[in-house]
Amino acid sequence: MSTMGTGKHVYDVVAGWGQLPEGKTLGYTHGIDVDSEGRFYVHNTGEDQVVVFDRDGAFLNSWSIGFGTGAHGLFLSQESDGEYLYLTDTGAGKVVKTTLDGKIVLELGVPDLPDVYGEGLKYSPTDVAVAPNGDFYVCDGYGQSWIHQYRSDGEHIRSWGGKGSEAGKMACPHGIWIDTRNGEPEVYVADRSNNRIQIFTLDGQHLRFVQGMLDLPCCFYTHGDELYIPDLHSRVTILDKSDQLVVHLGEDAEAWKKEGWPRRPSTEWSDDRFVSPHGLCVDSEGSIFIAEWVPTGRITKLVRR
Repeated sequence: MSTMGTGKHVYDVVAGWGQLPEGKTLGYTHGIDVDSEGRFYVHNTGEDQVVVFDRDGAFLNSWSIGFGTGAHGLFLSQESDGEYLYLTDTGAGKVVKTTLDGKIVLELGVPDLPDVYGEGLKYSPTDVAVAPNGDFYVCDGYGQSWIHQYRSDGEHIRSWGGKGSEAGKMACPHGIWIDTRNGEPEVYVADRSNNRIQIFTLDGQHLRFVQGMLDLPCCFYTHGDELYIPDLHSRVTILDKSDQLVVHLGEDAEAWKKEGWPRRPSTEWSDDRFVSPHGLCVDSEGSIFIAEWVPTGRITKLVRR
């Protein structure tokens, strides 16, 4: 078995995690999360956009909500009345909240902001995060680079952003997360094309940047005091409580430079190197599950030693 990492972060690699029954296939794997019972939900562009596995990768079930090639972000929220999934469709420009078996309980389309989404201006949401008070935040990563805040019932509260590189502006805010590692909740945005994290208060006031150690950050997941980030350019980055670099995992400095990336044949993959990490989650045992943006899907499990 291959290994990955250094120091206190050494992992055994479980390649090809997630076994599908005959006749089922994955499309591009985008988002992954785990519920309180240890079931893993994978959002992908295949016929069934949500596929559910157990901890060992055995198939449990799957379902479709009609997203198709727009299937993208997935966030699992533990709320007062149960657990829910927030899913984004970049193609149709919508966000849905569902039960864990796929029943839609809330659906939102284009925000009613004529100055932002006028004629010919695309809305393409990529990720969702939920704050401790129940408000949720949607990032328009592939559209106009805005962040939209809603109450739990879908009522719009505020929006901020726009395209640019100065504080408060973004270039593909691809992922979003509410970070509580230091007590006060903060909004972390994966400002992907600017190769940085941008951090805001819950009401959208810019606080600071984290930069210089990221390469197309896609989204976030916290486990203990550490922040886990899939860098699309072929690695996973872990930061400490102060957002200082702990380790890069599985880095392949050449993979993303190859012609046709990430649509390269799977025969070129190495178990201990990533191609295009796009989403991840960490389970209660500290194992990392990475979903990669490749045409046939790829999930890798890293078991911490």
